[in-house]
Amino acid sequence: MVKEDKAGVTYAKGFKAAGVKAGIKKSGNPDFALIVSDTDAAVAGTFTQNKVAAAPVYVSKKVVKSGSAKAIVANSGCANACTGQQGMDDAEKTAALAAAQLGITADDVIVASTGVIGVTLPMDKIATGIKTAAAALDENGSKDAANAIITTDTYIKSLTTDIIIDGKEVHIGAIAKGAGMIQPNMATMLCFITTDANIDQVRLQLALSAIIEKSFNMISVDGDMSTNDMVVVLANGQAGNRKIVKDDEDFKIFYNALAELCCKMAQKVAADGEGATKFLTINIHNAKNFADAKKVGMSIANSPLVKTAFFGQDPNWGRVLCAAGYSGADMVPEKTVVKFGNITVYADGTGAAFDKKALQKVMAEHDIVIDIDLNIGSTDATVWSCDLSYEYVKINGEYHT
Repeated sequence: MVKEDKAGVTYAKGFKAAGVKAGIKKSGNPDFALIVSDTDAAVAGTFTQNKVAAAPVYVSKKVVKSGSAKAIVANSGCANACTGQQGMDDAEKTAALAAAQLGITADDVIVASTGVIGVTLPMDKIATGIKTAAAALDENGSKDAANAIITTDTYIKSLTTDIIIDGKEVHIGAIAKGAGMIQPNMATMLCFITTDANIDQVRLQLALSAIIEKSFNMISVDGDMSTNDMVVVLANGQAGNRKIVKDDEDFKIFYNALAELCCKMAQKVAADGEGATKFLTINIHNAKNFADAKKVGMSIANSPLVKTAFFGQDPNWGRVLCAAGYSGADMVPEKTVVKFGNITVYADGTGAAFDKKALQKVMAEHDIVIDIDLNIGSTDATVWSCDLSYEYVKINGEYHT
């Protein structure tokens, strides 16, 4: 069972972490994180699909392609995106500096950044951060690392779970950041996952790639795709289970645990949307296929009119139905049923009669469930989102300054 746990990325055997102040953020808050495995680890990763990708994305893709890694370094406050050759050189130098400090090779180091686009890394501060973090590495350092990667997040995001594979207790832990520029296809989001499972790198990558599609790729805060997104998993094998090398029962157990953790983390990211006052769960039922179900869910989640209606506690089902209609998915209005918190607000091609006081109570809640039954197929999907508030505009209007 997945639980909120400050142990995060140090929950699994053989991992240490640290989070320190390197002086990158103007606020003076922690801004540099380091996660290290005691031994070589299989590595898997997924990255932003934005063609304007940040320098650390390119560096980390190469590491994932190599199949193994031992460390993750991440800074917050500077995205190192749109910084040309200097940005690439700085990302590679960050890996080299960390490798030298840890006694490993640069191609064993995942590099991540988040923050303002178009600003080069302050490499003197990065060097200081690496040295300070390396000295602070601790088996209980995950909370500090989680705190060091956040930007506009209102809280740290840290989860753990454990399972039994081959008679051995296997641990999985994660930390993440993300609150804005969320969707499509992950977010301004960094998520680092560690596990002591003994699993083949190919199977690890297959699992992560499939899981991302129904977890981090099913959330939306504002419909903007970041330049820096990445989800990375390190698996060092220290649980001692028989190595997972095929799609057997052991793989299914691991896959299901990782999927649950990623879905829970995705929900935490969506719920912490910049300025959010509502957490919206949008369930699409009985679509023709998953692609159509996702189109409808994301269309509703990304509609500014839908999002502002929920911020204003206005049960404007017309906006929801409208967004479903222009999503590009197959739908028949007369067959579609819309519910807010189990109260039917639209059916049979028109608005439904409902208890206004009961619906007002639903709209006043922080967590609201929207159900859209298309009634034309048998495939379901769930999208997680939030409302759009005055505070979102304020946060993003002042972000660069």
